[in-house]
Amino acid sequence: MKEWLKISCLLCVFGCVREIRPSEPYVTEFLLGPWRNITETQLTHDVYPVGTYSYLVQLVFVFLITDFLRYKPLIITIGATGVIIWSMLIWTTSLLSLQILEFFYGTYMAAEVAYFTYIYAKVDKKYYPRVTSHTRAAMFVGKLVSGITSQVMINLELMNYKELNYITLATQIMAMLWAFGLPRVNKSLYFHREETFDTPDAISEQSSYTQTDFPGDSSLEISSQSQPRLIKAMHLLWSHFRSAYTNGRVIQWSLWYAIGLAGYLQVTYYMQLLWKVIEPEPLIAWNGAVDAVLTALAALSALAAGYLHTDRLNSRTSLLTLAFFSALEGGCVLICCWTNDIYWSYVGFVLFGGLYGFTITVSSAEVARHLQEDSFGLVFGFNTLIALIFQSLLTMIFVTDTGFELDPVGQFTAYAFYFIGAAVLYLISVLVEYIWCMYRASNTEKLDNALE
Repeated sequence: MKEWLKISCLLCVFGCVREIRPSEPYVTEFLLGPWRNITETQLTHDVYPVGTYSYLVQLVFVFLITDFLRYKPLIITIGATGVIIWSMLIWTTSLLSLQILEFFYGTYMAAEVAYFTYIYAKVDKKYYPRVTSHTRAAMFVGKLVSGITSQVMINLELMNYKELNYITLATQIMAMLWAFGLPRVNKSLYFHREETFDTPDAISEQSSYTQTDFPGDSSLEISSQSQPRLIKAMHLLWSHFRSAYTNGRVIQWSLWYAIGLAGYLQVTYYMQLLWKVIEPEPLIAWNGAVDAVLTALAALSALAAGYLHTDRLNSRTSLLTLAFFSALEGGCVLICCWTNDIYWSYVGFVLFGGLYGFTITVSSAEVARHLQEDSFGLVFGFNTLIALIFQSLLTMIFVTDTGFELDPVGQFTAYAFYFIGAAVLYLISVLVEYIWCMYRASNTEKLDNALE
């Protein structure tokens, strides 16, 4: 087996096993059940927001140390924190323990950046598209297995909501042990680059980080051969960051990525609480089946987006398409919360997930299309950070007592109009851009006629 394919398979096994968490579709049912003494209000306002804020704060630190530690320790951390989280879910009962658990959940999610960037440090650039599709597909398979397993266990009454956590704990232990077997990364993008000063291109690249990168500091105008590793790493990081975010298209699509991801995280995070309002005591909760169908539809939508987007749509047409789909996402969220029928809410959520799979794939592809290859991890990590800032703002404004403290129906109504507002904003931006281009073309034509 080729080395790149072997590494891809090893990482895919980790991603798939980690995503097999059959207790997650029923975590709200479990926490509000007889196993823990907690109210719906405490869960909404005192527990879940801790996870949101923890994810945001820790992503900053994780993003900075992932490259320095060369990825593998952070992947092991994903498995280890998973073991801590589900152990605490099983064997603790207090409100404080849940809040501590949510802190570790922030670590669990933030460290995911190492999973997505590890592969780029281990394989040749020409294999990036393949290994990216492999790792994403592995996660979809894990989620699909998770949803099906949980629904079968509940429907056949083989397990209750608490007992599902034992399966999740087992998969997290397996993922952690598997992570120890991943090959070490000997180099990374910023802090552990290969030192190849014997070629003109390498010398040119390394010595190019001069005063233009850090104006006013002439002390940095020296060859990178004599610079400390940290200075060289920060030079390169700043160079990639500046190159990316001085590109108008990257900013435009990065903002869309952050807006879409923030809304998706917020909707999925609190959806089970909305379902408890619509159907407080369901005869059978179909959460697992809904998750499985949503995962399958999202995967198909992502594949369709990749096929339709490749050299078929220009940026302006892509923006119009996404504006339309974002409005549909808002409509699906309204279906979820403006109905008293739990099954219609399920349908709205599944359609929302399918549309999101399409829009996030297109926005990711557009961002990548305008980037230097080596800055993929940096830009997507930063965009995720912006998304988490947006999500934290949504939590502060609509969920906690620092804002409006809306009930679940009110929260989801706000999230629906958040997506619809984003659609209107980008529709206006496309129209303004079109009018400006027409105006410039008209003026150019007039100038050409005058010169003739």
